Amino acid sequence: MATFLPFSIPSATLGAVTLWLISSSVCFLPRASAQLKQEGAADDGEIIMSEPGFPCHSLSQENYTCSGCIQLHDSCAWCMDFSFNNLAQYSRCDSPQTLLEHGCAPEQIVNPASTLRNLLNEPFTDGTEEGEHTVQLRPQEVEIRIRPKSKARFHVRFRQPHDYPVDLYYLMDLSYSMKDDKEKLSQLGDLLAERMRSITKNFRLGFGSFIDKKVMPFVDPRREKQEQPCAEGCAPTYGFRHQMSLTSNTAKFAKEVDKAQISGNLDAPEGGFDAVMQAISCNSSIGWRERSRKMIVFSTDAGFHFAGDGRLAGITTPNDGQCHLDSDGYYTKSTEQDYPSIALLHQKIKEKKVNIIFAVTRSNQRLYQQLTDALPDVSTAVGVLATDSSNIVTLIEEEYGKIAEKIIMVDNANASMGLRLSYRSTCVDGRTLMDTNTCDGVKVGDEVEFEVTLDALHCVPQRDFELHIGPSGLEEVLKLYVHVICDCDCEDEIVYNAPECNGHGNLVCGICQCAEGFVGTHCECESGGESAVALEAKCKTDTDSLVCSGRGICKCGVCECFPRANAEEIVSGQFCECDNFNCPRHDRLLCGGHGECVCGTCQCEPGFTGPACECPISQETCIAPNGKVCGGHGECICGRCHCFTDEDGARYSGPFCDICPTCPTKCVEYKPCVMCQQWGTGPYNETRCSECPFTVIPVDELPVLNINESDSWNECQFVDPADDCTFYFLYYYDGMDNLTVWVREHKDCPAPLPVLVIVLIVIAGIVLLGLLLLLLWKLMTLIYDRREYARFEKDRLQARWDTNENPLYKQATTTFKNPVYAGDAAKNNVRSVVDVYPSPFLSQQHKSSDLALHTPIVLLCLQHDTAATGRHSHRFCCNVFSSSSGSGSLSPNSNSIYSAGKWRKWSRFLEQSATQKHPNRARESYNWLIGKVPLSLSRLGTVKPEKREWRVLGPVDIYEFDSVGGDGTR
Repeated sequence: MATFLPFSIPSATLGAVTLWLISSSVCFLPRASAQLKQEGAADDGEIIMSEPGFPCHSLSQENYTCSGCIQLHDSCAWCMDFSFNNLAQYSRCDSPQTLLEHGCAPEQIVNPASTLRNLLNEPFTDGTEEGEHTVQLRPQEVEIRIRPKSKARFHVRFRQPHDYPVDLYYLMDLSYSMKDDKEKLSQLGDLLAERMRSITKNFRLGFGSFIDKKVMPFVDPRREKQEQPCAEGCAPTYGFRHQMSLTSNTAKFAKEVDKAQISGNLDAPEGGFDAVMQAISCNSSIGWRERSRKMIVFSTDAGFHFAGDGRLAGITTPNDGQCHLDSDGYYTKSTEQDYPSIALLHQKIKEKKVNIIFAVTRSNQRLYQQLTDALPDVSTAVGVLATDSSNIVTLIEEEYGKIAEKIIMVDNANASMGLRLSYRSTCVDGRTLMDTNTCDGVKVGDEVEFEVTLDALHCVPQRDFELHIGPSGLEEVLKLYVHVICDCDCEDEIVYNAPECNGHGNLVCGICQCAEGFVGTHCECESGGESAVALEAKCKTDTDSLVCSGRGICKCGVCECFPRANAEEIVSGQFCECDNFNCPRHDRLLCGGHGECVCGTCQCEPGFTGPACECPISQETCIAPNGKVCGGHGECICGRCHCFTDEDGARYSGPFCDICPTCPTKCVEYKPCVMCQQWGTGPYNETRCSECPFTVIPVDELPVLNINESDSWNECQFVDPADDCTFYFLYYYDGMDNLTVWVREHKDCPAPLPVLVIVLIVIAGIVLLGLLLLLLWKLMTLIYDRREYARFEKDRLQARWDTNENPLYKQATTTFKNPVYAGDAAKNNVRSVVDVYPSPFLSQQHKSSDLALHTPIVLLCLQHDTAATGRHSHRFCCNVFSSSSGSGSLSPNSNSIYSAGKWRKWSRFLEQSATQKHPNRARESYNWLIGKVPLSLSRLGTVKPEKREWRVLGPVDIYEFDSVGGDGTR
């Protein structure tokens, strides 16, 4: 966990507190730190120290000085006591706690502390019309003294003030295409000033214009075209002209804009960057105030030239970013210096704290948006300008609001300083502290806070810096005075040619800085032309190892090993890498008591081997009774058998690896003894059974063993031929190779088969299978019969039988009745029916064509109904209208009279044709008749004056209408 130290304490008190902290026990450090933080860290800030535990003693010999120590890490301290560690067992550079433990006096420990305090912190104030000083950033000045690898954290607050001064400089493209825009701007000047004064009462307005460099290829090279670049009267081409300084007299703005003359150039891009650079750099000419929001409105309908384009005209001198205006406000270096680069423009915008609004036409919006993206950490915006700039007032008002409400904290720190600033704020969501230097939507009167962290990365030659932190586009900044602590105060107290250095060097912070030609802790060695580093390298096994392995000191390139407290323990070797006490031990004895420790390795006595001389070389103790080493199933190591495990998994044990409890042969070997002892069965008789090497232990269930790695067991299973029952037994060898056998008292005998049940199940299965087959056969025949019956019914319904009469036969008696006779008609119940249907009676030439189903007729039928039964007695039909030509028109026809018998015959034929053979054609005929017949038959009369009935056979409607009179002959 990081340690926090406050720094609003006076420096004298701080020094005393620091000394007290060092001299006190380490257990009081966190409590003291927390106490100091409560007293003064809340307002000014805090120092964040790194995590403890850094290996400060790893400081290299090249940097072995007090300043090198405190630069290594912020937790490192230096002991400047000359008498400290004359044997060089401990490093002078270590944590304060470690130095105290190694005997360095507290007052001799150099451990400079980082500090932070506010120098100036005035309260917030608002702006006034008189332009009095406005405070919108707190604090204003902060001083930090910080060690490398430390961090200082403090808070910066910003408040959006009322009536903050605004200087707005309108920079306009006055090429010929902007003529109507200039006229509109001169008309809207007063409205622009009025709108801006509604935002801030302290407002000033200025005006300047630009065209392009007056040199080919940017303009026409002809003299007359340079003097008169456009057809109408206009001014000669110029690069930039400052026409009106910033003033509160906004009425003058409209006059100056109106007075400005339009000019022209040859290519599409304009020289706007030259104009922006001069407007930013010429403070006195433009009239920028020191504490104001500086706004430039850049208005154009074209793109821009930038660095490098000037080479097209032979201009190779880079833009210097300085002011070059003459007394008339013209840019004098237009044809001598190239256009500014985007990087130079960004640098000047950031340096001068200027805000830019690019008011451009829609066709150039994307280009200028890309330009603003290339200008980070500065306040810029892009607005779309109407074709005649009629929306310029609204555009400026909206874009100014966006810029003013967006607070971007910027600073001038860079990597060359060895410093880094970072920002955090809760303004994004109002709750979470997030890494950001931007707060948006800050209205007038709102206050935002940023947490700023200064990180001292490393030391650079410069020690003191003045950093500026502030919102982009505003002059007001926080001045941060930073001093990086890279040196020790004791380095100013030098003892030249000190006796402690044998007169060959200077004593600085407790160590000797030897004169040329001498090296060593006390400058006691002549280097012989070699450097101290080269001599020290002779005391290392390699470049990454410690000097003299960390167990000695290097004197004149030779290691002197440190003595041990135990005189029998000796450190030796060229690099003090050897000793006689760091060898393996056996039975708590160095080298097992059978050897000597030489440079970390045991040299064993004859007859012993092993890392700790723990193994006798002889194998006599491993010879098994069969004469083989470990019975042929193990290896003799250090006088003991280490048994093998076979490929089948059989494990051997015992002093000579002659026992294999898991081998299958043991189950077979013990089986007869178990059978004869438990059940009196098996191949063994009573005499042989008494010779068994064990006695079984009968149990209800075999035990579950919890054995060690040295124990072995196996469970065996066999079938007794006497009763076909299965029995189980378990044998177990403990670590001492003692055998125990358990046998389960009850055998597992197979249950007798239920013969009757099996027979019944088989019979039932056969019966069920037969029933299932019969049911399936019955279902299939039923489905087949139903299909055949359905086919029979369909054929029966479709059958047609005609009743015919011999056409040669003629009745002997013929009776004629007048159908129009009313009395008889009523008496005989005669009525007239008009039937409409496709004609079955066609001429011979029509019968072979499709006209048979498309030629309609009108039949006038006289039908006599029997009063008693209502059945037809006679029916006569007359073809009243027909289409003889097939064209669809109807004409009267009264020459055809047909009998009812022929009608019935045709009715059946037509019904079958309409429903089956030609349903589409029949339907077409019906539809045609519905539309055509009523128009033609409206003229027909009837023999029955009271009522006339129309009936259409088939799937069509019946038409009825009143009588119109007549004798019924038509």
